[in-house]
Amino acid sequence: MAQTSLTLTGARVVTADGVHEGWIRIDDGRVAELGTGDPGAGERHDVGGALVAPGLVDTHVHGGKGHSFPGSSPEGVREIVEFNRAAGVTSLVGGLVAASPEATLRQVETLSELCDEGELAGIYLEGPFIARARCGAHDPDLLRDPDTAEFDAWLAAGRGHVRMITVAPELPGALDLIRAATSSGVVAAVGHTEADYEQTLAAVEAGATVATHLYNAMSPLKHREPGPIAALLGDERVTVELILDNVHVHPGAARLVFDAAGADRVSLVTDAMSATGLGDGEYTLGELRVRVHDGRAHVVETGAIASSTIVLPQAVRNAVALGVPVEDAIRSASSVPAAALGLPGIGVVETGAHADLIVLNHDLSVADVMYRGRWVG
Repeated sequence: MAQTSLTLTGARVVTADGVHEGWIRIDDGRVAELGTGDPGAGERHDVGGALVAPGLVDTHVHGGKGHSFPGSSPEGVREIVEFNRAAGVTSLVGGLVAASPEATLRQVETLSELCDEGELAGIYLEGPFIARARCGAHDPDLLRDPDTAEFDAWLAAGRGHVRMITVAPELPGALDLIRAATSSGVVAAVGHTEADYEQTLAAVEAGATVATHLYNAMSPLKHREPGPIAALLGDERVTVELILDNVHVHPGAARLVFDAAGADRVSLVTDAMSATGLGDGEYTLGELRVRVHDGRAHVVETGAIASSTIVLPQAVRNAVALGVPVEDAIRSASSVPAAALGLPGIGVVETGAHADLIVLNHDLSVADVMYRGRWVG
């Protein structure tokens, strides 16, 4: 599917160390060379001074365009991927929510096939090992204590594609589950939790390295009871997810995360659901009914805030509106999440990486998308 050779010229290239004027040579779907001056002979495409950045990487997303990863057929999953890819999100980790043991196993098996095909970069399990008191948009009746035997069954069904699991550290067996995950090469995340400061640090010591959508579905920050927010934000070993839709987190609280952790530890995610790209109405997330009004999603039965309805480039624009430098905002939506989950060759513009690129307009809207060396659309 890749072009043989193409050089993007007149570009302001967003790399790991800043923005550089120059060109990018693409060969067989990968970045072959970066340079300045005359790129020499060959087919060229002049982007007219536009920003060229790595394709974005969403590691916490549940659906879009009327489909969800937990309940969709392979065809539905492909529609989610195509919708995001056209918008500039060239890599997705398929997010599952709490379900019965049998349903979870079936869902992992389905998504692993899409991973084998290269449509997904991995599988993420946000439940079921989370706290009932902080279940958010997960069905509380489907939550259960961490079980390493059940986790092992997911690993077998996932055939190496299970990338991350969220665990509430205060639950019985949580630390054992975190250790089992990390020893199996799966990232353990802390979230949907009532854990205190010390319990959270114990989870990090056991191997947890990600904070699931910081602030949301966890005990709030208090000056005498700092809880999980302070523990996760203050530990340099932890990458903190941030849903920057200006609904889940106030812009002032979001700016605090960037100031405290730095862009290299902030992973912008959408937590997007099936309503994304469709508008207001009633949808489902797992087994729960969710109503979307003015782009805001809430569980019908409880009123709890549910997933977002944005696509990841909007989070980048929202970060820049906070005063985050554009290269930092892009990094938080590309190389940071890719590195946090150990996803090689994506989220970066460097020699040997996949040629997954986005061309941005002056307002940071996405003008063009390249996936594996070919233009999308």
